[in-house]
Amino acid sequence: MSTERGQPDVATLLEALPYIREFYGSTVVIKYGGAAMDDPDLREEFARDVVLLKYVGINPVVVHGGGPDITAYMNKLGMPVEFVGGLRVSDEATVEIAKMVLIGKLNTDIVLRIGRHGQPAVGLSGDDAGLLRCSRRSAPGGEDIGWVGQIDAVDPGVINHVALDYIPVVAAVGADGEGNSYNVNADEAAAAIAIALDATKAIFLTDVRGWLRDAAEPESLISRASVDDVAEALAGIDGGMRPKLEACVAAVKGGVPAAYIIDGRVAHSLLLELFTDAGTGTMVTP
Repeated sequence: MSTERGQPDVATLLEALPYIREFYGSTVVIKYGGAAMDDPDLREEFARDVVLLKYVGINPVVVHGGGPDITAYMNKLGMPVEFVGGLRVSDEATVEIAKMVLIGKLNTDIVLRIGRHGQPAVGLSGDDAGLLRCSRRSAPGGEDIGWVGQIDAVDPGVINHVALDYIPVVAAVGADGEGNSYNVNADEAAAAIAIALDATKAIFLTDVRGWLRDAAEPESLISRASVDDVAEALAGIDGGMRPKLEACVAAVKGGVPAAYIIDGRVAHSLLLELFTDAGTGTMVTP
């Protein structure tokens, strides 16, 4: 029987050390979605990564949506699925389905998976303790799209309380002062929560390498940009990258030192971004 063992990459461990020291005790908000949330293997790797962050003294806060799952359940129930300007038209029945999927299924799944890898997590939603206070918004063209929320205020008290001992996992829904629930964009929610928590970083997982100069050319990654660079380019950007870039701009303008868009299809991209010199994806700074 062989007694040989693989040699650890000591250089990688040493490279991580100053970053662990720098971020110790800080809060990192992670918007979780896309392939990292859909692929079974990547789901497990993400949970391990988040648990590792907690073990080394960083406070991760996970914020998630679940658009594809909401659409799948609406299709099963024969409900109409309609988007205007990238926003889901949400009547009361749609919001009810969204809450059932986001809070009742996906949030619970994420909490259980993180717990299985060694750290207790607690599921929250924007409804809890007035975390995300919302009002109705319209589509970019002014169309009425129902109970879609614009985040007006964030009360981070419940997250701060939970994060002392647990990993908070927040489903992107919100409510107004009268108790009406809203469907909320998860990128927008992650940015608003990162600002309210004075987070060191806001990280957005997506299904491409980052912000690409040419969307058809994977090698055209923009590794670093200022908020002014992004704001200037937004008019020419559509699709799923636009809300992530808008969220990065909002987070950094709100006081978060840096925001990142990283490739959730790559296992451990979260750790590579946080703990290596090269990093990965796109970094947006002031």
